[in-house]
Amino acid sequence: MKIHIDIDCFFVSAARIVEPALYGKCVAIGGRSDTKIFTPDAKKQVVNFENSGSFVPIFYKAYDKDDIETFKDKDGRVRGILTTASYEARAYGVKTTMSIVQACHLCPELIIKAPNMSLYQELSHKLHEYLSLKIPMVEQASIDEFYGDLEGWVEDEDVPRFIENLKEEIKRDINLPVSIGAAQTKYIAKLATTYAKPFGCKCVYKESVEVFVHPIKIENFAGIGKSMQKKLKASHIYTLGELLQNRGRVESFGPYAKELYKRVKGESDANLKPSQTRKSIGISRTFDPIFNRNELKRRVHVLARHLSFAIEKLSVIPTLFHLSISYELNQNSHKNISIAELFTEQKFDALCLKLFTQADIERRLKIIRISINCSSFTRDSKKELSLIGFAEDKKMRQLSKNIHVLREKYGIDVVKFASEFYI
Repeated sequence: MKIHIDIDCFFVSAARIVEPALYGKCVAIGGRSDTKIFTPDAKKQVVNFENSGSFVPIFYKAYDKDDIETFKDKDGRVRGILTTASYEARAYGVKTTMSIVQACHLCPELIIKAPNMSLYQELSHKLHEYLSLKIPMVEQASIDEFYGDLEGWVEDEDVPRFIENLKEEIKRDINLPVSIGAAQTKYIAKLATTYAKPFGCKCVYKESVEVFVHPIKIENFAGIGKSMQKKLKASHIYTLGELLQNRGRVESFGPYAKELYKRVKGESDANLKPSQTRKSIGISRTFDPIFNRNELKRRVHVLARHLSFAIEKLSVIPTLFHLSISYELNQNSHKNISIAELFTEQKFDALCLKLFTQADIERRLKIIRISINCSSFTRDSKKELSLIGFAEDKKMRQLSKNIHVLREKYGIDVVKFASEFYI
């Protein structure tokens, strides 16, 4: 059988390890886009590629304070959202992605803590190593999610006892509460974990899959996105049980729907991937509305510098570049381009600026977010690099590498282009 292990309220659980007085209390971890990277007093950024997932940035920094004061701006206003909340806080209606202000209104005694990404990465790595000693094959799906394959290791009838013991051992040895789901497939195991929380276990055997999924809403199944939800609901299919009862209707939606039907039924599975190769890298920042295009272009230069550092650290050559803009009136625009050439920071910086200019189609509106993403690395895409300007690119590539060495040693802010400075 396959098992899915999910750390309960991971960020809160990590904070409680450091500060045991938080146990049993209403606690939430705040989050706020680090806009300090655009200011002269920018702090040295930490870069980590080991984990991914919701609220897990590639670039992060240590906060000077660890309470709600962290989320106050210069005018004393509390800004930011919640990245997670304890079950005690959830009883008051506090939810992930809710604004801190709204959460504190619902739960006046809510304790807000600042994120500690270094601690989360450390604990995640520790749990990964621990699971690798207990299970022959482990896949890390995100910073707080893991899959394990027990086939040939634990007999099916012994799985409930095995995962119950594993849950208790993790709490005893690492002090992290986890919930574990078990099933014949990864998809059903993940679903089972949802119904095992908090700090519980649930095993769904093959013959019990249809009974288990029958009352579950379609939006609770991983892989049924908003588009598919819309199609299903238009056909009066609201639960997984109704989905299984309407096979012909579901499969008429196309090849993916056919695969989806098999996943829900517990007939289709995916192999575990012990180590996953990163397919893309990106950076984005949300900020107060800005109209000044010169300032926005300056911020593009800053984001390009940070992303260039990450690309050099990964030792890859991206060939697909994407930039998106969010305006203040919920309007979005994006532009992408594919170029197979040697990567240099100078060329990348100019490319990002070009994409921003092309994507900025609503120039009468203020912008609140810029996002840059690079993908289709040469090691994955098998694209051949262009030989046009190759000799000059090779020289600039060496310069980029030399700059990267300096930044590795002294910080990402040690070398900047003139375009980043305030005018």
